[in-house]
Amino acid sequence: MSLISVTEVANFLGVKNQRVERLERESLLASKAKDSQGKPLFDRNEVEKYKEFAERVGGI
Repeated sequence: MSLISVTEVANFLGVKNQRVERLERESLLASKAKDSQGKPLFDRNEVEKYKEFAERVGGI
């Protein structure tokens, strides 16, 4: 499992950091851990699966 930060997820999905944080808050994208500043960290594979699913249903 490779963990990536909010910023890395935002860049990969093409959205702002706030959008990623909202997706996590609303349990649409689950974080796996928190960094030293309390920011969520995400599993790269799950983010890729989320992007694939979101594109199939109309976008992020």
